[in-house]
Amino acid sequence: MLVDCGATSLVALRRADIDPLTIDAVALTHLHGDHFGALPFLILDAQFRRRTAALTVAGPRGVQARVEAAMEVFFPGSTAVARRFAVEFVELEDGVPARVGGMAVTPFAVVHPSGAPSHALRVDDGERVVTYSGDTEWTDRLLEATRGADLFVCEAYVYDRAVKFHLSHETIRAHRDAFGCRRILLTHMSPDMLARQADAAFECARDGLVIDL
Repeated sequence: MLVDCGATSLVALRRADIDPLTIDAVALTHLHGDHFGALPFLILDAQFRRRTAALTVAGPRGVQARVEAAMEVFFPGSTAVARRFAVEFVELEDGVPARVGGMAVTPFAVVHPSGAPSHALRVDDGERVVTYSGDTEWTDRLLEATRGADLFVCEAYVYDRAVKFHLSHETIRAHRDAFGCRRILLTHMSPDMLARQADAAFECARDGLVIDL
């Protein structure tokens, strides 16, 4: 499963020696291009490489229309082409677990306008739980989403400034004891935060990082 599929995801997958054809499902936090913009390319790549296994795409209400609109912008007529595989869309509803790619995915509404609901996602494979904040300013829903999680992947867009609809490192640090998760990994860092990784109170993500839980 991919959690989000931003504009450079196919490049990153191949750099990590992960064949895009092995992706069974994509779970989207919200519908901004840096979080779902590579889906048209993932689908077209699978089409040209004669994929036969179904691909599940789970996301907020309206996900199918937004993905198909993006496909038509990039590749006019592509949504009408017959494929050897199905693209099955699942709409996620706040607080309601959904079965996606053999895992339980529970969305929690967060604060980040994107033309559709935005969610933090809690992914449970039956043995481990990973929560991803998506993009959001502070909301207590993050405490629900992270309770008992093995890993919380959390955006830290800036270090200590207030940026509307995003989290700062200092906001995350202030709530550290309330999250109730085992580990916190920072991601979605702006140049401001990237320049201050040495000051971070948490692990910082990097391309190709593998974490054992």
